[in-house]
Order: sequence, then structure tokens, then C-alpha cells
Amino acid sequence: QGEMANEAARVCIDNGDLNTAYKLYREGHERGLKEPNISAGRRTLWNYRWEHAQARIAARRGHKAEAEQHVEAAKTVLDDMRQKDPKLYEQQEKFLPYLTGYVALYTSDYKSALQDLEKADQKDAFIQCLIGMTYEKLGDKDKATEAYRKAAMVQGHNPPAAFARRLTRKKLGS
Repeated sequence: QGEMANEAARVCIDNGDLNTAYKLYREGHERGLKEPNISAGRRTLWNYRWEHAQARIAARRGHKAEAEQHVEAAKTVLDDMRQKDPKLYEQQEKFLPYLTGYVALYTSDYKSALQDLEKADQKDAFIQCLIGMTYEKLGDKDKATEAYRKAAMVQGHNPPAAFARRLTRKKLGS
């Protein structure tokens, strides 16, 4: 149930419904922590996801200081995860540059956004869209278009991929 609430929240945040996204992410976090026989690693995963979500929502609301506080909290939880569940940490550490890049983009620090997003998963269509959005903000239409083209080529069946398909059709005029 926690996973489903988080997926629904992802759709809401990507469509700008930040209040509903917050409620659903909080519900996902609460439900996730109620997993039967939850391990210490899974508990840190749910806490990491919650900090991650709160940082992105704060950034989208233009609350830079709050977003940065949640980024720092996410880093602390991620470090804790390294101790409690190293394999889970290895799976999750790749989402940190996405978080820092996302927060930088939505708080108008475009150079930092680009640096961080270029460290994120380049095969992820959503990341390519964020890179395209960043290049647009930096005034580089050609590189933005290149990022959107890369995003359009990625296949996926999840909320971020759906967002990427919709955005790339709009940006590329297809």
C-alpha cells in the first residue's frame, strides 16, 4: 500500500498538485513503515523516500531552505542505510544526484542542477527531461532538444516515463 501511495503521489507532483502529492507521500511513508516484520534497512528506505519527496515538494513550492534541509536529512538517512543494509544503499545512492539536481532546478540554480543531473541515471527518460528543462532555463535550446530526444527514445511503463512521453511530445512537436 505504501508503494501504491508513492506512485500516485509521483503522478500528482509531476502534474503540479503538490498538496495531494504531499498527503500521498506521507501516507506512503506511514503505510510503508507498517510493513510486517520490517527490517532496519527497509525502515531507512521509507525514511529516505519521505525526505526525498519532501525536498522535491519544497523545491516545487519555491522553499529553497526547506528543500535543502530535506536534502541534508535524506543524505543522513542514506548514510544510515549504508550501515543497516549495504545492498539497499547501493540501489538507492543513485537517486541522490537526481534529488539534488531536481531541487537545484526548481530553486533556480541551473548550473548546479545540470552538474548533478549529469551524475544521475542517463538512461532514465525523466532525468533526460529534467536535463532538457535545465538547458532551456540556461538558454541552450539545442542541448535541450537533444535531451528531449534522448528522453523520447527511452521506453518505460511507470509514472516518470509517462511524464517524459507527454513532455517530449510537447517539446518536440510530435
